[in-house]
Amino acid sequence: MRLLVGVCGGIAAYKALETARLAVRAGHAVRVIQTRNSMRFVGRASFAAITGAPVLSSEFEADPTLGAFPGDSLPAYAPISHLALVQNADAYLIAPASAETIAKLAAGIADNLVTSAALAAACPVIVAPAMNGRMYANPATQANLRTLAQRGLTVLAPEEGALASHGEHGLGRLPEPAALLAAVQAAASGARRGPGGGGLAGRHVLVTAGGTREPIDSVRYIGNRSSGRMGLALAAAAAARGATVTCILANVALEPPPGALVRRVETAAELALACRETFPASDLLFMTAAVADFRPLSAAAGKLTKTGPNAPALIELAPTEDVLEQLSAARVPGQVLVGFAAEHGPGGLERARVKLARKQLDAIVVNDVARADIGFDSEYNEATLLTRGGRAVDLPRMPKAELAEALLDHVGGLIGQPLGAGASAGAGD
Repeated sequence: MRLLVGVCGGIAAYKALETARLAVRAGHAVRVIQTRNSMRFVGRASFAAITGAPVLSSEFEADPTLGAFPGDSLPAYAPISHLALVQNADAYLIAPASAETIAKLAAGIADNLVTSAALAAACPVIVAPAMNGRMYANPATQANLRTLAQRGLTVLAPEEGALASHGEHGLGRLPEPAALLAAVQAAASGARRGPGGGGLAGRHVLVTAGGTREPIDSVRYIGNRSSGRMGLALAAAAAARGATVTCILANVALEPPPGALVRRVETAAELALACRETFPASDLLFMTAAVADFRPLSAAAGKLTKTGPNAPALIELAPTEDVLEQLSAARVPGQVLVGFAAEHGPGGLERARVKLARKQLDAIVVNDVARADIGFDSEYNEATLLTRGGRAVDLPRMPKAELAEALLDHVGGLIGQPLGAGASAGAGD
């Protein structure tokens, strides 16, 4: 693979250096272009030493290798530098992508080498935002990211953690280099397979999985038996079809698929916040997580006892927010929402149809957790897919990996349709 890396100004530029190193070690040919501000953080000599190729920072700068990647033969003529590199690339990763560059890309502005290459790109373009959490959450930035995703660019969700400003913590960290490279490889692989082979290349799939835990005291919680297997199977299947995948995992012990961007949460409130921050850039949401319907009104600071003054006479419960219904209300045209409903016993389909209509989903997957041979903690599942249009598709008992493929076959084609939306509901373990 010929990988072009565009580096914008930001402290996270050091991760682009490591990403280039990992790509070269994996056998890929890498070229790097930089904005002028990025060179305040990492100099071009560092990238040149790792890639074995000159680094450009201006559209008017002559390229000593005439647009060739390491290992390629030099052309017989001097091409236009800001067109040749991206024309020869199999994938173009912009990491870190600053808020300014994201705004320029959304507006179609090409005033430097990084943005000019993006506008001329015919290969998959992967944009990895990295910035202060407030800048990332700003409605202008979120609208710009939605625009890029709707145009077919792959937008990687940032991670939560320590930010550049001393003492600040939030959502805005650039994903780790291994995750960046895996996302690039998935996008390039999906593009090579083409529309019939992958189907999700350039798309961002968001999967929630596991079960939330609502604290009673410092050691106890209200929870459920969801392991996250169904959600992780969907994440793996989507990644194999070329999608960029983000997993929001609620208390999941299983390993997510390689290359997936992961956010870990515990409570319904934390899951809701992670979804609100990640959903705007998503094309398809499978909300398989089993979100608690109720939480203790207040959690005790210490450990409650059975007897004595610390023993509770009762535990008052309060309803949690309906995450999926809120996301549905905030959806934009083209997003697809698929819900999961873990029902118990007779009447499950009727209850699921009510959820489908009330939450305005595109589809809902219903499974009966009363059966011991499917559902929670099982490698197998059996389900019925109900769609907005009134179809009911019976999916017989099969391994969850196969069920994930079947579900993607049915709902993947809905992406981009005027009545589309993005999410998945309920306990899909």
